Amino acid sequence: MSKILMVATAADSLTLADGSEHATGFWAEELVVAHRELTAAGHDVVIATPGGKPAPVDPGSLAVANVGSEEAVAELSAYLDGIAAELKAPLSLDQVNAADYAAIVLPGGHGPMTDLAFDATLGTILSEADDVGTVIAPFCHGPAGLLSASRQDGSFVFAGRKLTVFTDEEERTGGLGENTPWFVASKLRERGAVTEAGEAWSSFVVRDGNLISGQNPQSSAAVAAAVLEALQG
Repeated sequence: MSKILMVATAADSLTLADGSEHATGFWAEELVVAHRELTAAGHDVVIATPGGKPAPVDPGSLAVANVGSEEAVAELSAYLDGIAAELKAPLSLDQVNAADYAAIVLPGGHGPMTDLAFDATLGTILSEADDVGTVIAPFCHGPAGLLSASRQDGSFVFAGRKLTVFTDEEERTGGLGENTPWFVASKLRERGAVTEAGEAWSSFVVRDGNLISGQNPQSSAAVAAAVLEALQG
């Protein structure tokens, strides 16, 4: 079986457009579903963050209003408790050798907008991985991490590539609204990515070669399934 790098945010706060701070982190459902499905298939999932800092869960992703039921919250919390040691002491991105991994998975939450989008070390990892066709699978706000990847001439590594991401519509209607400091989908388009979107709040996955992306939390399982299919193929 393969080693899979799961890159998680280490940010627990995002500065909003009005200057206030918004508590954030990784979105529980996204990390849990991807981690669970990939490990259940026998793969070795290694969690990494910038500087090896602890990966915080977005408190909103464990709220009943967002998850749907107390039972679902309990299930997510129990899984996170089971990998608590990995989340508390993850691998540092600067210790990652991209060649060691068959896939790189980037779950969302708003945290990546604070750190992963601007992390030069992640950018190098993604560039090296893309050059050799390693599976790269960001979803929801995880594609913000792709913005870290630039060529020496300043061009965007993923320019011209088809992908999906948490849409501007979803951000406005169910995310941070107009107080978001920037819209991930719009920024990716500005850098030259070709964004595609399914129906808001429904599972939607786009594959462009080795790049597999999902639109929102509802896409978590489908992204994991696409990664598994790509690894088998």
